Amino acid sequence: MNGERGERVKDIMSLEAALKLAMESIDQRTDHETVLLSEALGRVLTSEVTARKNLPSFDNSAMDGFAFRHEDAGKTLRIARRIFAGEVPEAILGTQECYKIMTGAQLPSDVDTVIPIEMCEHVTDAQVFIPEGIAQGSNFRKKGEEVCKGEVLIESGTILEASHIALLSAQGIMAVEVFAKPKIVIVSSGNEIKEPWEEANEDEIYNANAFGIKALLQSYGFEASYAGAIGDDFESTVAFIEKLKKYDVIITTGGISKGDADFIYKAFMHHGFETLFQGLKIKPGHPVTMGWMGRTFVMGMPGNPLATMLTTHTIGIPLLYKIAGANACYHAVSYAKISQDMKVRPGRVNMVIGEVESGIFTPTRNNKIGSGMITPLCESSAVLYLDETVEEVVKDTWVCMVRYGERAREKENHTLYRNI
Repeated sequence: MNGERGERVKDIMSLEAALKLAMESIDQRTDHETVLLSEALGRVLTSEVTARKNLPSFDNSAMDGFAFRHEDAGKTLRIARRIFAGEVPEAILGTQECYKIMTGAQLPSDVDTVIPIEMCEHVTDAQVFIPEGIAQGSNFRKKGEEVCKGEVLIESGTILEASHIALLSAQGIMAVEVFAKPKIVIVSSGNEIKEPWEEANEDEIYNANAFGIKALLQSYGFEASYAGAIGDDFESTVAFIEKLKKYDVIITTGGISKGDADFIYKAFMHHGFETLFQGLKIKPGHPVTMGWMGRTFVMGMPGNPLATMLTTHTIGIPLLYKIAGANACYHAVSYAKISQDMKVRPGRVNMVIGEVESGIFTPTRNNKIGSGMITPLCESSAVLYLDETVEEVVKDTWVCMVRYGERAREKENHTLYRNI
C-alpha cells in the first residue's frame, strides 16, 4: 500500500474525485500463490500467460463436409478416403479427388477448402459433386490462426472468468499464479443492533448491513469475515479495532461520522487513521469515510441499509478490485432510455435504482424511496448515476447505468458518472 498518501482531505468530495483519490492511494499487490484451474475462477493473475502451442495446433475442418482443391469446384470428385478427428492423415489426393472429413479433423496439406455436406450434390459413398461459388479457404481453420505459440494469452492483472479457464485448459495449463485474496472484515456498530439469530424487541433492529455487504462482496468474488457489532463505547471500540489490524480491508457500517456517539471514527483516529475523505456529494450515501490505518484500508459506510449497499457497490467494489491486484477495476456501464420525467436536486451525484427491461430504465417507486429502506433494492436490477449538474431528466433520455451482479470490469472510469 502507498506509504505517502498526502495530506488528509477534510472537505466533502465529489464521488468521482473521491474514487480517484482512493484508487491512487493503493499500490500494486505483491503477495501471491499458485492455484489449480479448478480454484482459479475470479482470481487475479500476477503475470501474463503466453501460449505454449499454436491454437489451432494443426489445420483442421470447421465442418462435416468435403475437403478439396479449390480449382476442382464445379466438378464431380472421387472420395479418396474419410478423415476423422484424432487421425494424422497423409496427403494422397490424385486428380479430381477429395476427402470426406469430419469437424475438427486434421486437414492434409494437399487441400485448401472445405464445403459442408449439405451444400453438395449427388453425394454417394464413392463420389460427390462440388458446386461452384464457394470461396477458397472456406471452413478451413489454419494452424495458429487464433493464437501463435509465444503470444500473450492473458494479461497480468486479469480477473479470470470461465472463458479464461477454457483457454488455459486448451493450452495444457492447469495451474496459475494469482494474487492472494485480500483479507476483508466487516464490522457493525450500535447498541440497538441485534444479530438475526437473536431476539429483538421493538426498540432494537436486526443487522441487515453486515450480511448484505458480505453477500454483495461474495457476488463479486470476494470473501469477508464478520467480526460482530461494536457497542457505543470508546474504550471497548479502541480495543475491538486493535484486533482488526491483521486485515487488509475493514468495512464498517455506521458510527464513522463526527457525532457524539460516533466512537468508531474516534477509535480509528486513536490508532493513527489517515483520512482520505469524510463525506461524499452523493444521494443516498453522504456519510462515507475512507482512509488508512497503517497498511489496512478502511471503508466507513453509512448506517442506513439502502445507502450502505449502494455505496459499497458503487465505490467499494472498484476499490476492492484494485486492492486485489486487478487491472480492470471499474464497473462496466451500459445505457438505457428512462421511462419517465424525473427531477433531482443538483450539486451531487444522484444514484437512482430501478428495473431495466428491453432497454428501458424504470425508476423504482418513482424514486420516492428512503436510504433506510431495504425492499426497493429487491425490486431493482440496476442503478443509474446522474451527475452533479443534472436537475431534470426527460422521458426517453439516454441514461448511464450499472447493472447489479454483472462482474464485467473496465480499465478506465470513463463514463460512470456522466450521461448523454
